[in-house]
Amino acid sequence: MTVTIVGSQLGDEGKGGIVDLYGDSADVVVRYQGGDNAGHTVVHDGETYKLSLVPSGVVRGTTGVLGNGCVVNLATLFEEIDALRERGLEPDVRIAARAHVILPYHRVLDGIEEEAKDDLAAGTTGRGIGPTYEDKAGRRGIRVGDLLDPEVLRKRLDYAVSHNRALATEVYGIDPGEAFDVDHLYETCRGFAQRLENREMVINGGEFLSSKIDDGATVMLEGAQGTAIDIDHGIYPYVTSSNTTATGAPAGTGLGPATVGNGEIVGIVKAYLSRVGTGPLPTELGHVEGQTPSDGGDTAASDVATYIRDEGGEYGTVTGRPRRVGWLDMPMLRHAARANGFTGLAVNHLDVLAGLEEVQVGHAYELDGETLYSMPSTTERWGQCAVVTKTFEGWPEIDSAVVEQGYESLPDAARTYLDYISEELSTPIYAVGVGPGRSETIVCETPF
Repeated sequence: MTVTIVGSQLGDEGKGGIVDLYGDSADVVVRYQGGDNAGHTVVHDGETYKLSLVPSGVVRGTTGVLGNGCVVNLATLFEEIDALRERGLEPDVRIAARAHVILPYHRVLDGIEEEAKDDLAAGTTGRGIGPTYEDKAGRRGIRVGDLLDPEVLRKRLDYAVSHNRALATEVYGIDPGEAFDVDHLYETCRGFAQRLENREMVINGGEFLSSKIDDGATVMLEGAQGTAIDIDHGIYPYVTSSNTTATGAPAGTGLGPATVGNGEIVGIVKAYLSRVGTGPLPTELGHVEGQTPSDGGDTAASDVATYIRDEGGEYGTVTGRPRRVGWLDMPMLRHAARANGFTGLAVNHLDVLAGLEEVQVGHAYELDGETLYSMPSTTERWGQCAVVTKTFEGWPEIDSAVVEQGYESLPDAARTYLDYISEELSTPIYAVGVGPGRSETIVCETPF
């Protein structure tokens, strides 16, 4: 059987922690889209592991697979694998031969293109994700399987690099440098190929996973980012370059739609909303300079925004810049529930809201005199929406003892808040996170 883990908002919902939570029951954990632009933090046996490419479940000894829907920076991947080995782990990581490779010129182009987009920039991490997917769609990409055949690799590089070098020099007027040097790239890729071959890491993804399922294995499909930044179903153009929804799981793994659809699909919900980058955010609290639109945010709620930021650690890991935060957006979640077909929910970071006198939710939108209960189909219209709020009584600090005692031991007001989410989405709650560690999650249902 399969269990698909999907972010229901704008990413950073705590998907890695839920994969880790249920990971003991999985034999294989598969990433089906994205690249090293999506970080996962896993706490295991008191150790914290920060991963951007290696599937989260490998810290518990499961087989990790990067599916064909992923774009892979092999330098990053091997750095992560080596770091895990240095900490006493022996990660079993496989890569689909059809997955595309991020090359140095993709990262160069990413930074240039994002700067050129100005206020339409999606807040990219600059790691070459978008340009790699562009090459994939343009049929000039380099796939992992290509690295294993020297003649094919050279031929593909000659074509891809000439195209991208012309883009860099003739459109953006930059000196291409070593990142666009075919000979250097060829030698680098062949070095990666040798390591891939030595460890027999490259697989036919769909065939490998199907055979595992036929043999009775349980397979967890792990999405990156969140539904609202899906290339088709998100707030375009402030989106990522792949399908983050459960619909991306069959295409990104080689499994059939019925195989995924007949399994569990668990939507991960952060108990509030956070976002990095520009663009609308109707339920935003406070104002973040350089990210919040001039007419956006609620400056009267700056104190609440700071409280949530501080409690939730909503600051950039490297830059320390504050992230944008807002109340839970129910139209966004209804959109996610429809697009993904959730069979269960995991609500994380409930503890962050503890201590507030009241907690609000964006229950619906008002737009042109009409009440909307789901997101409009264009981001411009979404940005014009006024929020219809619903207010809940706040709850006190949550004692970690509730994890042992179960859902009913949560404060009454917190349960009222959670029950509202479940009822609005017609989906049962499978887990509730009341702290960052695996041991701080209440398990109501196990999807396997």
